[in-house]
Parts: sequence; C-alpha cells; structure tokens
Amino acid sequence: MKAVRLEATGRLAVSRMEKPVPGPGEMLVKVEACGICGTDRHLFLGEFPSKPPVTLGHEFVGIIEAVGQGVSAFRPGMRVTGDPNIACRRCPECQRGHVNLCRNLQAIGIHRDGGFAEYVCMPEQQAFELPQSLAPLHGAFCEPLACCLHGVDLAKIRAGASVAVLGGGVIGLLVVQLARLAGATRVVLVTRNADKRRLAEDLGATATADPSAGDVVNLVTADQGLLPGGADVVIECAGVAETMEQAPLLARRGGTVVILGVMPQGARISMQPFDLLFREIKLVNSFLNPFTHGRAADLIATGVIKVEPLISRRIGLDNAPEAIANPARNGEIRVIVVPGP
Repeated sequence: MKAVRLEATGRLAVSRMEKPVPGPGEMLVKVEACGICGTDRHLFLGEFPSKPPVTLGHEFVGIIEAVGQGVSAFRPGMRVTGDPNIACRRCPECQRGHVNLCRNLQAIGIHRDGGFAEYVCMPEQQAFELPQSLAPLHGAFCEPLACCLHGVDLAKIRAGASVAVLGGGVIGLLVVQLARLAGATRVVLVTRNADKRRLAEDLGATATADPSAGDVVNLVTADQGLLPGGADVVIECAGVAETMEQAPLLARRGGTVVILGVMPQGARISMQPFDLLFREIKLVNSFLNPFTHGRAADLIATGVIKVEPLISRRIGLDNAPEAIANPARNGEIRVIVVPGP
C-alpha cells in the first residue's frame, strides 16, 4: 500500500509498504479520509515528540476491512472513527482516570503507523462507529472535536456565560459551536482573517474581533468593548505566543483561561504572575481527549456540529507531504487527505 512516512525530522516521503495485518484485538481499516493537523507539522519540524520512521495521520475515518482474533463489537463493512491515543490503563495516571496523561501513551500517527495511508491497523477499543450515511470527510473531524470537548469541559461554561475564543482555525471554529451548545450567550472569536470571522458568525459567534484593527484587549474588555470587563472564559486555540500572552488579559476578574493551542516544545512566553494573582485568574491546560471521542462521534453523526464549512480542500497522498511541511494557505481551515480515488 501507499503511505506518507515521517522518515526523520524534516523528511517526509510517500512510500510503498506492506499492507498491515490485524493482530489479536485489532482491526484493519481502509482509510476514507484523514485530516492534516497542526501537530503533523510540529512532528515534521521536530517540535513535538514522535518515533520516526512512522506513518503520520491521527484524524482518520474509514471502513473496517478485516478484524483480528477476539474482536467482537465490530465487523467488516462498518464505518469507524479512531481515537488515536492508546493508554496503558496501568500507570498511576491511568489509575486516577487521567488516561490522557498516561506515562506509556502510544498515539496512532505519532508513535505507531497512522492514517495518511490506504490502510491503518487500530485496536478495537479505540474505535467508534459512524453511520454509513455520514459523509466520510466529516468523520475526520471526530478527533479534533474530541480534543475541543475536553477543553470546553474543563472551562465549565455556564448558561449565560461570555466566552472569548482566540484563533480562527478548525479548533477555534469548533470551540465557538461547543461554547454556544454549552449555554454561552456571548461568544467572541478573535482572528485576523476576515473570511474566518464571517464564518465564525455563521457558526454561532455573537461577535468577532480583528486584532490588526487595534489593541485586542481594549477591543474586547473596555467599557464600550465587545465583552466589557472581560470574558468569563477565554479559550486559546491558536497556539502562538501572541495569543497565549493575550489570553489572561481578556478574562474578567475571577475568570478562567483554557489553553488548547499547541506551541512548539521548548517555546516560552511572558506572563505577569502578579496580574494573575491580583485578578485570581484560573489558568487551565487541556491535553488530548480523555473519554470524549465517543461524544464527538455522536455530535458529528447527528450533524449538531457543522463541519462541512471547515473543509478547505481535499488532496491525495502524493500531495500530502507538501501540505504537511508548509504553513497553511491564507484562509485555509482544514485540508483532508483522501487516500483513494
């Protein structure tokens, strides 16, 4: 089969390799679609730990072609989405219920071969069924949505709350929708891109802000701003130093800041501890998707979360290395790799 391999830091190749065979408790899935995530580029650049050589791709959906010994809940022909994060279930963190913090975590598409290929093997316990009627490309949004769900869970958004979302990429646009579902009555998305601001409003944002139009903190928190006094909850979804540093300044006194964006390993930012203390800002970090992938699959399957407008383009495996290695095109939200014709 054909697969996109991270051979080493900074080196991707489209390779021919043996079609995998499912072992006990595993399933062979014919990949229908797999989204390109910002983490894939971090992996390419060596900014996120992985174990090359490895086939990248962790946002995949496909049809089960074969099952290994002992698989009982799934059968060939079923469409499934895969939770890529495989916890050991034995370490102290797993025993406390924090499977996302597992000391022995193995992620499909990072530590073991993933979905930028014609086929991928996955453990049965990582699979969640999707309806045959679902557009395959929509299934590729289950994994990022699951991560957003964890962040929104940690934010503890209450009915009537105000929320500021930093970043207009796929994570920010999913969070806008989840914040409204959670009961937020005012949701402000901050991004420079005009098309993304318009789309955010179509998807439920009550207002948007353009940071190039002036000081973001003033635009949002001033007495005549979009959220006077600041937001109850600020969710950082861009993963860049500028928005990481802005996030606490956009929160009201006693507000909560959730970090969802991923910065390169080793990157640093500046914050003012006195300001965090004096205004009692709660700073929360959200990592991966513990026990949320099934909920994400249900939200995608029922169409409650809109993902079609988030698809910028679809490409084949041969074009995937270029798309992974380079920054997203201006205004691009999500590129989907489709291995088949």
